[in-house]
Amino acid sequence: MDVQGIGEAAGAVWEYLSETETRCTLTALKKIKGFKSDEIAAAVGWLAREGKIEFEVQGKKTCICLVGEECLL
Repeated sequence: MDVQGIGEAAGAVWEYLSETETRCTLTALKKIKGFKSDEIAAAVGWLAREGKIEFEVQGKKTCICLVGEECLL
């Protein structure tokens, strides 16, 4: 795992969330093809640090979605 791979995974996560326009769990994101689960987890951290995603607790699940401004891009 390297910064390049994490950046590519962050792009894939952002695209997935943008295309689905819905909230999903980290488990669902880890099914994105071409990336290991630890790369997806690091990518979620990357996007969170940049303020591009937000988290919402729904019962026992934590869901991830793009912040409002990102949905408009």
